[in-house]
Amino acid sequence: MSDNFDLNNRPIPDNLITEIANYVMDYQISSQEAFETAKNCLIDTIGCGLLALKFPACTKLMGPIVSGTEVPYGVSVPGTSFKLDPVKAAFDIGCAIRWLDFNDTWLAAEWGHPSDNLGAILSCSDFVSQKRVAINKPPIFMNEVLEMMIKAHEIQGILALENSFNRIGLDHVVLVKVASTAVATKILGGTKDDVINAITQAWVDGQSLRTYRHAPNTGSRKSWAAGDATSRAVRLALISLTGEMGYPSVLSTKTWGFESVHMKGEPLKIPQKFESYVMENILFKISYPAEFHAQTAVEAAVKLHPLVKNKIDHIERIEIATHESAIRIISKVGELNNPADRDHCLQYMIAIGLLKGNLKAEDYEDDVAKDTRIDFLRSKMHVIEKVQYSKDYLDSKKRSIANQLQIYFKDGTATPCIEVEYPIGHKRRREEGIPILEEKFRQNLLTIFSKSKSEEIFGKLSDFNLMKHLSVIEFQDLLSI
Repeated sequence: MSDNFDLNNRPIPDNLITEIANYVMDYQISSQEAFETAKNCLIDTIGCGLLALKFPACTKLMGPIVSGTEVPYGVSVPGTSFKLDPVKAAFDIGCAIRWLDFNDTWLAAEWGHPSDNLGAILSCSDFVSQKRVAINKPPIFMNEVLEMMIKAHEIQGILALENSFNRIGLDHVVLVKVASTAVATKILGGTKDDVINAITQAWVDGQSLRTYRHAPNTGSRKSWAAGDATSRAVRLALISLTGEMGYPSVLSTKTWGFESVHMKGEPLKIPQKFESYVMENILFKISYPAEFHAQTAVEAAVKLHPLVKNKIDHIERIEIATHESAIRIISKVGELNNPADRDHCLQYMIAIGLLKGNLKAEDYEDDVAKDTRIDFLRSKMHVIEKVQYSKDYLDSKKRSIANQLQIYFKDGTATPCIEVEYPIGHKRRREEGIPILEEKFRQNLLTIFSKSKSEEIFGKLSDFNLMKHLSVIEFQDLLSI
C-alpha cells in the first residue's frame, strides 16, 4: 500500500472553537460594570444608527432585497418602518450603526467595533421573541440582549488582542462574523454542538480583504462591511440549525486550515480567558465621528482652534506626533475622493478641527471638502511616530491612543504643544464621558423622533433598571416609526 495518503480520522474541534462555544453557552456574566457599560454601548450604538438614516448613501442599501416582500415575524430596523427577514435585518441594522464610524471601538493588535455584533443580536432576538409570543411563550428581554452583547464584545476583543489580521490584509470584520455567529446560534435556540458547527462555518468562510479601507481604493464598503458580516453570521447560524455539519479542525488543519492559509501556520493566540474584560474597557466615540486613532488628534486640534482660526494663512508647519497604528492606517497625502476616504485621513480630520473647532459627520461630505483651506492645511502637516505612544497603545494597563499637535507660524512663533493621551471615550475618562454620551443619544433621537417621543425613549433606555426589564418586542416597537 502507498504511504502517500491522507489519514481520514475525523478530529475533535479545535480548542479555541470549543472555548468560544463553552463561553457562549455556559459562562455567567457577574460584572455589574459590564452590564452598565453594555447599556451605554447599546444606546450609543442605536443612536448612531438613527443618525446615519439622514444619509442617502446609507439608506439606499436598506429595506427588503425584493421591494414589497413581506415575511412572517418580520424584524424591525430602528428608526424605520421596515419588517425584514432576520438575515437582511441584521445587515440593515449593522449597516446603519457603522455607517458614520461614530460608536464604540476596540484597539489592540487588531482593532474593530464590537457593537457591530448588535445587528445579529437584535435581529435574532426580535425574530425569536415574536415566534415565542405566537405560541404563548415569553419573549427575550433586554437583559439577555445586554448579556449577548457582552459575550460578543468579549469574543471579538480577546481574539483581537494578539492576532493582527490587518497585517495580512484581512479586514477585522472576520471577528464580527465569528462572534455574531456564536451568539446568534445560541439566541436562535442552538445546542453547544450547533454553536461549534456554526463557528467553524464562520472561520471556513471567505474573509473580506481590507482593500476598501485603504488608499487608493478607500470606499463606502467599509461602512457596510460589518453589516455584511453580521448578516452572514445569522445565515450561517440558521444553516447550522438545520443539522448541517461543521469542520472541526478548520483552524489547525495543515495546508487547508485557516492558520495555514492566512497565518503562515502560526496558531491564533488567546492571551486570557473569555470573561467580561472587553465590555468593561470598551472605547466610546463620544465627541467626534472620527476613526479612533484620530480621536485625540481631533481633540487637540479643537483646543488649538481659537489660536489659529484667524491665522490660517500664516501657518508655516504643523507637527503631528502619533502612534504607529495611526500612521499605518489613516495617514494620507494626495487627493481624497469620497467621504469614506476623508473619515480615514488623519490630516483631513485635524484640518477640520483647526478650521471649525469641531468635527461632525457632515464635514466629510463634498460640500465641506471643497474648502481650499483644508488641503492647504494638509500640505503643512508633518506626521512622525512617537515611539512611546506606540508602546503605550499596546500596553494592556494603559491602552492609550495618544496624539500631539503643535503649529508653527511664519513669524517664528508657535502654539503650545497640545498632547492628548486618552480620548474622552476611554475608561480612564468614563465619569467625564458618560453624561456627554447620553446627551449625544438624546440629540440622535431627535433626528428621527419628535421631542416628546425622544424623551420617552430616552427615559426608558438610559435607565439600566428600566431597560433591562423591557422585552425585545417592546424595545423594537419603541424605536419603530
